[in-house]
This record gives sequence, C-alpha cells and structure tokens, in this order.
Amino acid sequence: MPELSKSVANIENKLVKPIGDDKILMFNSDIAGIPGIVKLTLGEPDFNVPEHVKDAAIKSIEENNSHYTPQKGIPGLRKAISNYLSTDYGVKYDPDTEVIVTIGATEAIYTSLYTIINPGDKIIVPTPTFSIYMDDIEILGGQAVEVDTSKDDFKITPEKLTQVLENEGKGAKAMIINYPGNPTGVVYSKDELEALANVIRDKELYVISDEIYSQLVYGQKHVSFASILPGQTILINGLSKSHAMTGYRIGYIAAPKGFVDEVAKVHSFTVTCPSNPAQFAAQEALENGLDDPIEMRKVYQKRRDYIVAELNKLGYETVEPDGAFYVFPKIPAKFGLSSDTFCRRLAKEALVGVVPGDAFGDAGEGYFRISYATSMDDIKEGISRLAKFTDSLLEKIN
Repeated sequence: MPELSKSVANIENKLVKPIGDDKILMFNSDIAGIPGIVKLTLGEPDFNVPEHVKDAAIKSIEENNSHYTPQKGIPGLRKAISNYLSTDYGVKYDPDTEVIVTIGATEAIYTSLYTIINPGDKIIVPTPTFSIYMDDIEILGGQAVEVDTSKDDFKITPEKLTQVLENEGKGAKAMIINYPGNPTGVVYSKDELEALANVIRDKELYVISDEIYSQLVYGQKHVSFASILPGQTILINGLSKSHAMTGYRIGYIAAPKGFVDEVAKVHSFTVTCPSNPAQFAAQEALENGLDDPIEMRKVYQKRRDYIVAELNKLGYETVEPDGAFYVFPKIPAKFGLSSDTFCRRLAKEALVGVVPGDAFGDAGEGYFRISYATSMDDIKEGISRLAKFTDSLLEKIN
C-alpha cells in the first residue's frame, strides 16, 4: 500500500481539512460493532422499492439504455417531476428549462449552494437540522448562520428571521428550510410559510427548500414553499424517502430558469448525468406510483404514535412530529449528561443506538434523535431498553 509522499503531504484544500466526517454516520459507525445493539439511528426506510418501479429499472437495462442521458435528466422524468409538482403542490415548472435531475437530494443541495456562494457569503440555517448543510457551506467558503429554533417548537419564526436579517445585513444570500424536518419531524403550515415569505419577499435572498420528506406528512397536506414564493425558491426533492429508493440516488431541483441555467453548469461538471436505470425507475414511480407512499405513511404514523406515547411515559419531553420518520426527545436536565455522552452510554450500557442531538447543529445539544424507519419489533425492544436505562439514571440521582 502506498504511503503519501512528504512532498505532497501539505497540498490540500484548506477549507476541507477542518471539516470532520459526517457526525451522524460517524456516530453510527462508532456504535455499529457493539454486539446485540438495536439501531434506531439512520434515516433509511425499511421498506422495499415497489415492484413496478424495480421492473422499470430492469426494463431500462434490458432495452440497452446504457448511454449518456441529457445532463438535466431524461425528458420523461423531468416531465413526470413537473406534472407531480403541479398536481400535488400547485407549482408550475417547465420540464425543459426549470427542472434538473440530480444524484439524490444531497447533490441538489451541494450544487445549489455552490451556485450561490462566494467566499464569505452567509447562509441562514435554522437548527437543529440536517448537518450536511453546515458542512457544505463551510467547504464552499461560506458561513453558516445557525438560528436556534429549540424554544419555538423547532420552527423559525418571522420575528427571529427579521432579527437575523437585520444583524447579518447584505451578507446573507439564502436561507435553508427543511420540512418535514430532520431530525425533528416538524411541518410548517401555509400560514407559517406565508409569514416567512412576507419577510423574505423583495430581499436579495434565496430560499433553499428541502422537501425530501414531503410525501411523509401525517394528518395534513404538505405545502411547498415554492407555491408561495416561486421566484426566490430553490425547491429540492427526490424519491429516496417516498419510495424507499435511497440507493437509486435520484433527487431533483425545480427553480426559475435563471437559476437552473447556472446550477446545470455545476451539475454537468460534477456528475455529468444520473444513471439510466435509476431515472427510468423514478419516472415510473412518479407516473404510476404516487399511491405507493400511502401504506408506508400509515405504518410510520403507527410507529410514531407508539414512540411518542412511550417517551412521554418515561419523562422525555418531545414535540410530536407531523412528518418524516424521526422523533427528537429532550434529555432531562437532571441527568446532567451531554447529548453525546447520553447516547454513547445508552449504546454501551443499554445496547440502543440513537443519534446525539449536537450532530444537527448547536441547537440540538441536549436532545437525541430516534429514527422509526425500522421494524416495530426493534422499536419496542429499543424503547424497553431505554426505559431500563432511564430507571438506572434516576436511581443514581435519587
């Protein structure tokens, strides 16, 4: 195995070096080897891809669709995305000029930020939230302005946004909003989104709206930010969560043509184009599989209801999630444990894997995330073990 030569050891991008590994994946890796552990860590749907969607991928291979596709994605998929967004969320995008297919929502986030950020630019990020936003901003030379939402039911308010914009001035170029939220599961109502839009409208500010969990909303209709402020919204979505297609890596950006023209350059230089089988599978999912998430959503809701009820019995304060498949309970202050310490002890002493809240920004400290994208048997066993661990902590206090 080659050893890195001393002559090149100091050649590096100075913005990359300080960034650590993804905290969620790193923590999951740290505890994965513990024998007998019940893992409630990753946001990976435990369902299989619907059969008709898999068949479309297979058919694509059999028909020798093995060459480069248009860089923005195959026309049929872009049209399916456009039709889906129009039918479900009332937002109109031209499939030829205002939609681009990406390698998952992850690439959509990165390329969108790359298109916006100049060195020193600020991006407003309400936290706790998906940690990749902060890392992407940093690696691109920007500055993430974290906004603590923990005292506002994990939602950024118009008042707080106004205050942040006043403090940051013209340095802020965009705000990232993620809902249903990871790790909190919070959902914004139409009134709440309109109130935020009234603050943003006519300001030199994009809204990057990550709505990857939009098909997993319980008891209400998802409202897209793009339906309220289309001219300033970069809408990000994909098929990973709605159709359990995480490994297919299909996401997309929908935005005004002026932005898509620019982000398409970054996309083409970075990945060229998505794979054929995955795109044809995604097209099938959007054309003939819009009901596929319904049963998944029912199962997730039952799991959510069980977990929230049990956490309440155990004394963990929890904002009930209205979407996604996470709960984000608060660690009782009387335990005197940081989120990382609590979660590492829970893993080692009780054999339950969850994610420390500080992996989702500074505002996540004092919380932990449970993913219920796993079987009810594992969830029940995990909660049972959490109960015994909680009792052991209480006994030491008393």
